[in-house]
Amino acid sequence: MTPALPWFAIWTRSRHEKLVRDQLIKKSDVDVFLPTIGKWSRWKDRKKKIDWPLFPGYCFARFDPRDRLPILKCMGVVNIISFEGEPAPIPEHEIEGIRQLVESDLAYDPCPMIREGMMVEVVHGPLKGVVGRLIRKGAHARLILSVDLIGQAVSVEVDAADVRLY
Repeated sequence: MTPALPWFAIWTRSRHEKLVRDQLIKKSDVDVFLPTIGKWSRWKDRKKKIDWPLFPGYCFARFDPRDRLPILKCMGVVNIISFEGEPAPIPEHEIEGIRQLVESDLAYDPCPMIREGMMVEVVHGPLKGVVGRLIRKGAHARLILSVDLIGQAVSVEVDAADVRLY
């Protein structure tokens, strides 16, 4: 897989994100990323922690946009997020920031995309190098990592001393 290929957002049918991911993993020329968050589900007889998609309705893939037909033919795929008929690439730093967060031990929550606030870069800790929007709450700070193309974001608490203006 050549790292020069861009990332794209794939819009999926409701609750088909994992099915789409599993089909795309089988394609040798596609790199796939489905960020998840653990949530407790309750049934009549038990509770279980289940991985849910962090951005419901979306899966991310890196592929050659000229060869998108096999992606569109996957069961559960609605479309590839596009502008003027061409798949819209997602900046590498947005995907890598989300990947770095979900691989860390930090607690995070999905949140609505927030356009206000300053762009910052984390300079210390497990998210060093990650760029996002900073929201201050009292003595604590929250960093918003976003995928602007799909209007989705995730927030994580950070030490305000660990960030600098981007």
